Order: sequence, then structure tokens, then C-alpha cells
Amino acid sequence: MQLQVMNSPFNQEQAELLNRLLPTLTESQKIWLSGYLSAAQSASFQGTQETPAGEPSAESTGQTISKEVTILYGSQTGNAQGLAENTGKKLEENGFQVTVSSMSDFKPNNLKKVQNLLIVVSTHGEGDPPDNALSFHEFLHGRRAPKLDELRFSVLSLGDSSYEFFCQTGKEFDQRLEELGGKRLSPRVDCDLDYDEPAAEWLEGVFAGLSEAQGVSSAPPQAAAPQGSVAEYSRTNPFKAEVLENLNLNGRGSNKETRHVELSLEGSGLTFAPGDSIGVYPENDPALVDMLLEEMKWDPEEIVTVNKQGDVRPLREALISHFEITVLTKPLLEQAAKLSGNEDLRELLSTGNEEKLKGYLDGRDLLDLVRDFGPWGVSAQELITILRKMPARLYSIASSLSANPDEVHLTIGSVRYETHGRERKGVCSILCAERLQPGDTLPVYIQHNQNFKLPNDPDRPIIMVGPGTGIAPFRSFMQEREETGAEGKSWLFFGDQHFVTDFLYQTEWQNWLKDGVLTKMDVAFSRDTDEKVYVQNRMLEHSKELFEWLQEGAAVYICGDEKKMAHDVHQTLLKIIEKEGGMSSEQAEDYLADMQQQKRYQRDVY
Repeated sequence: MQLQVMNSPFNQEQAELLNRLLPTLTESQKIWLSGYLSAAQSASFQGTQETPAGEPSAESTGQTISKEVTILYGSQTGNAQGLAENTGKKLEENGFQVTVSSMSDFKPNNLKKVQNLLIVVSTHGEGDPPDNALSFHEFLHGRRAPKLDELRFSVLSLGDSSYEFFCQTGKEFDQRLEELGGKRLSPRVDCDLDYDEPAAEWLEGVFAGLSEAQGVSSAPPQAAAPQGSVAEYSRTNPFKAEVLENLNLNGRGSNKETRHVELSLEGSGLTFAPGDSIGVYPENDPALVDMLLEEMKWDPEEIVTVNKQGDVRPLREALISHFEITVLTKPLLEQAAKLSGNEDLRELLSTGNEEKLKGYLDGRDLLDLVRDFGPWGVSAQELITILRKMPARLYSIASSLSANPDEVHLTIGSVRYETHGRERKGVCSILCAERLQPGDTLPVYIQHNQNFKLPNDPDRPIIMVGPGTGIAPFRSFMQEREETGAEGKSWLFFGDQHFVTDFLYQTEWQNWLKDGVLTKMDVAFSRDTDEKVYVQNRMLEHSKELFEWLQEGAAVYICGDEKKMAHDVHQTLLKIIEKEGGMSSEQAEDYLADMQQQKRYQRDVY
């Protein structure tokens, strides 16, 4: 926004000077300036003013404001946990005593003792809390939740605006804490996939709220300075990993194409553990980009600005590498409606048309949008400014670093389908299937996931349920257990369409079974029999033995599709526990919840 005499307290000369200065400042310079002005104002206030009449100071009443801050996170893939831990470090560097904990590890009865609470939580599936936030969410929304009149809080909510219930869990925590009497230190911030900048702004607001409560002023926390001269590869600074292998795991005649991709991490310094994921920044299909350029009659070589830092690229390159063009979201359509002025688009977004809008968003992309609601009469720069940045795709790592030093292996199912009169392709999966060759590079980073980890005790039995590409992390588990000589029993349930063409990593599993690294394996190939058989059917067939393993302390891991498979496997586990343990449905639910609390029931679902 341009400062003017009419919309600011500055005179014309001051406004012009500020308008020239502010766009040239970096984020760190803006943060420093904000802190400097705040500190100067505080010093002036303390030196010239007294406490207003009738409002005794904290010193005169003996009241002390706690510098203890509790940060609770609910995280499915690790993003919220990483942000919570980073927030904790920044606050500790500025003199606060910080406790960072998963919601599942926090004793809810201690909540009434907390004065400063920060919630960092993602939303999973269709508006659901992450697995490790379920019990705390249930407690807070139940009758046993305490009054929290002394609590100050703030919520950072992560989500994906292409889903209907965007950031729903964060919104629910924010509203409930207020209902219980809590006061906001800083307003809730809802983050889309590209969460770095809004999360940094939230931290600034939280720090200001905490500092104000202390009656002190200080510059907001700064980003950590780089350590030495070694580049630290991360989500915002990905490593370009060379492709070593790219193979199709499915046999001839299969309905599927599953790629096994091996990448080199040599020289990156990146490490990971079984259960972690890798983030891959893909490129859009050049053919789709060319269709979009043709439709809009844009010059592919036009130079456009791609980010707030002012980096520029030719338009075609920008559309291939920097922006998401295959997914439509409601916020995108709302911004597009403002740009185009198209009445039909405004009508689609109007109140009462929610179901029609939901139907339109499903399966369509930016090319559909510009075709359906043109002509646009806007520049390329104007249109790309409303697009989301290209989000990374997360894949469960399918290898052990101990077994394959300096390498990481991925198992990627190719996505192809037809809808709304056009063939559609998964951005990353079809890049790997059709265009990625050995010697090429992929920008990657490691996503640590503490919510999907092998037991600390190598003698603890494990049960793994992973149909299709859900097999990936369990290949990592087995490689690790083989390397470390773990003695605990292991049982795999795997499923796919056909035994002959779709038994992913078949030889490896059979060798592990022969060598005793894998104790038991049960498979379900749904298209090989008249009646479809799935992994949950195999689990029911072995319900007595499976429950015995649970009673022995086995940890259960599920990886794969959340909506259907993971839901059905969860219900099957409850049936088995109820039947074999002679329990009521409520007792079975408690049994599984207790397993989850002990980290003996973990899911990596999508």
C-alpha cells in the first residue's frame, strides 16, 4: 500500500520519502527497524509518563508476568513440529523459558497452570486434527476442560487452501481457548502450503505480545545466521540431488506405473532416519505451460517477477518452475474474479453456490479457469501474482541411510486420469515417469517425521500395513533392522492389484523372509480373485495371532491412503481388539488410544 497524507499521519514530504525507502528494505531490516522504533517509543513513554490514575503498575501490586512459555504442536508430517521447535529456540534466545511438546505428550490437567500458551497445529484430511493432537483436542472440547481466565495464547494454523476445511483444527483450538477464558497474545495466523513468511509474521506478533506483557520492548527475534561457510540445505534452500536410477517396478501389462527413484545425497550433509520423508520440488509439464501461454497469447520470453525479493525469470520458465498451475482453490478464484471482473465467476463464488463451486474446483486447473472465464485483459505479471508458489511433494523414504550411504530411494505411483474432457497428469509423478533421466537433478530436502519411527527397543515386535506405494517406509524399516541386527519380530501386510505385475520389491521381501529379517508376510491382490481381497481381510483372517502380538507389545504402522485404506484398517483393528480381547467397543477404542499414547500405533497417511 502506498502511503498518502490521507491514509497516514505523515505529511507529503515524509510520505514520499517513506514510499521510496520501504520497498528497498529487506525483511531483516524491516524487523530491526520495527524493534528500534518500538524500543524508542517505550523509552520515551517510561521517561515522561506515569501510570494512569486508578491503574496500579505490576510493580506496585507485586504482580509478576511469567516468562515461561509452553508451545504445543499437533503435526502429521513434521511441518508443525519443526515450526514449534524453531519458535521455541527463537524465544529462548530472547530470554524466555520455553517448553515445547507434542500435544499427545502433554498432560491436559497441567493446562490450568500455563500462563503463556502457543499452539502450532496442522489440519489433516477433511478438517481433522493430526493423530498426535486427537486426545488433546478431545479434552479441550470436552466437559473436563478447565476455565483458563489467566491464560494468554496464540495459534499458528497450517493447512492447504485447496481443501474445503482449510486450517479447521487451528480455528477450533483458537475459538475454544477463547471460550474457556483465554486472551490472545496475538491473532491467529492461517498458513497455506507456502507458510514461511506468514509463520515469521506470527512469531513477530507473538514476541510483541509477550514483550508487552513483560513491560519491556525489544527487537523481534531474528533469523538464525548461517553457520560457517557450509550451506545448510532445507525446505527453503533445497539440495539438487542427482538421479542415479529411475525404474518401473510394475510388470508388463499392469494397470499401474510405480517408479523406483534413487537419488544421490553426496556432499549435501543431509541425514534421515527410517520413517522420514523427502520433499521434492517438481516442474510443471512444459506441454501444459505452452497450452496456457497460447490460450492467453502471452510472450514466453516476457520477463516477470516471481517473488517478493524481486527475482525475475522469463515467463515460460516461471510457469514451469515457480508456480502451481494444476490445482484451483477458492482463494485463487476470489482473486481471479477481482482481476477479471467476470460476472459468471463472481456468481460461482456467491453465497449459496458452495456445492457448485466445490464441483468446479474438483479436477480442474488454471488452463480450465482462463478458458472458462475469459477474455481476461490482464498482463501475465498480474495473473501470476495471484498464483501459489510451487509446493513440494512429500514422499516416504524407501531406504535406510545405514544400508545406502549418501543415497535416498523413493517409491512414486504415476498419476494419470481424464476429466472435464482432458487428460490430467500428476505434476511430480509424471515428471519422474516421463521426463526424468539418470544424470538429471531434483531439488530436495529432508522432512523429519518423529511421528512415524521404529521403536527404540530393537526387540519390540512390529506390524506393518502398507498397500501399494505405502510399502515405501517399510522397505526402509527392514533395511535398517537388517543393518542393526534388530531381533524383534516383524509382520508385513501388503496389497495391490495383481501378484504377477504389482508385487512391489517382491524379491527383496522374499529374501528378508528367508533370512529371518521379516518374520511373517501376508499379501492381498484384489484383482486376482472373483471377490476382492484387501489387507484388512488378511488381518481379520489372522485376528487371534495379531492380537497376541499386540498383547506382547507390538507397534503397529500404517502407511497409505487415508480416506479408504487407513480408515478401514483402523476399524479392522478395533474389531480384532474387541473380539479377541473380549472388550466392548468403548474399551477397544481406549485400548487403541492407549497404544497411540505409547507411540505403538503410528500412521503415515495421505
